[in-house]
Amino acid sequence: MATRAHFSSRIGFILAAAGSAVGLGNIWGFPTQAASNGGAVFLIVYLLMVFALAYPLLVAELTIGRYGNADPITSLRKVWPQQRALMGFVGLAGMIAVSLILSFYAIVAGWLLGYLVAPVLDLLGLTAQAQWLEEFGVERNLILMLVFMWLTVMVVRSGVTDGIEKWSTRLMPVLLLLFVVMVIYILTQDGAWEGLRVYLVPDASHLSPKLIVSAMGQAFFSLSLGVCTMMVYGSYLDKSANLPKTAAQVALLDTGVAFLAGMLILPAMFVAQNHGVVIYDDTGALLASDTLVFSVLPSMFETMGGVGILVSTLFFILMVIAALTSSISMLEVPVSCVIEELNHTRHWAVWWIGGVISVISTVIVFNFESLFGFVITMTTAYAQPIIGMIFAILVGWIWHRDKVLNEIKAGYPELEASLFWRIWPWYVRIVCPVLMLLVFFLQ
Repeated sequence: MATRAHFSSRIGFILAAAGSAVGLGNIWGFPTQAASNGGAVFLIVYLLMVFALAYPLLVAELTIGRYGNADPITSLRKVWPQQRALMGFVGLAGMIAVSLILSFYAIVAGWLLGYLVAPVLDLLGLTAQAQWLEEFGVERNLILMLVFMWLTVMVVRSGVTDGIEKWSTRLMPVLLLLFVVMVIYILTQDGAWEGLRVYLVPDASHLSPKLIVSAMGQAFFSLSLGVCTMMVYGSYLDKSANLPKTAAQVALLDTGVAFLAGMLILPAMFVAQNHGVVIYDDTGALLASDTLVFSVLPSMFETMGGVGILVSTLFFILMVIAALTSSISMLEVPVSCVIEELNHTRHWAVWWIGGVISVISTVIVFNFESLFGFVITMTTAYAQPIIGMIFAILVGWIWHRDKVLNEIKAGYPELEASLFWRIWPWYVRIVCPVLMLLVFFLQ
């Protein structure tokens, strides 16, 4: 059997893992959640929850992955060899959940591709084609989804080092640079500072149990937890990596991007409002929160004249990059399972797994009204929290503490004397499952 692939550098892993975490959940989900839940108060609770819930679980998933040094099914079986069948089922459930998430994610990412190309076609006088790319329709949804899936397949086909790591280390710096440029530009527009005030100046009257649970859920989902992506990336990590430190760097980078997304989207909403676009209803509730990126922001870009086309293009390039860095990590989960469990070549595994997911996406496209929301709810509201809680229970209660200690100590020799080791084991054992139950039952 060929030597298993690994990330060639620590920075390559951090950018790839952060790229997996940085997706539409950060750039689309987080700002709309913040806008719907009082801005600054939601931001503060979210930041607390990243390190109260998401970070400890991220360390747990990375530890399982690196210990197993294999696909999620094999890694979970190594952690609890007495229950091979059960662990195989959990790994398979994670693989199916992430594949279903990618099936709807590819449809949304396809829309982003459409909104990226449409203004350019409009500029070239191809108005009908531009309108087709922006209007909801079965043919448009199908074609754009297939284009995005093809892009994802082409990256994952090249492997861990030459595909995932290479493209993550290229795309993530571009993403961060685009964010900074866009934030600076938006803050120069009329109305932006009102949005910035909502985002950064807390109003305690917005604090509620619902807000706390929403922030917990957002923190959990934004770090790609509960669907084995971080477990797979952890399995490609060298034993010398300091897992608590590396996980903290990934969490900080992911949270930094979410923060920047809020710095961009909330001011942009108020710039749009300044241009006559209605963003809140009479009761103060955010309008079109699910389609904010596809309705409010394009309306704002249109009011900017010539410069609006450039700003719109940059914004949707940013969105597509974020979607792609996440989709490649999602596709890698089933691909790694097929390569190692069924002994297939990467080239063959990527194409047929990519094909199966594309077929599922096609079924969703043709039955959009009944399936799109259903698949999102089943995967993100049910599968992710349940599987994430199983991982927490596995590391906290089942896996022998000495084995956990030795695995983390491999890259962190002074672990036993650290504050991290005094807190993390019991925290993952008790606090994380309780918080996961709250996310699951109260969302």
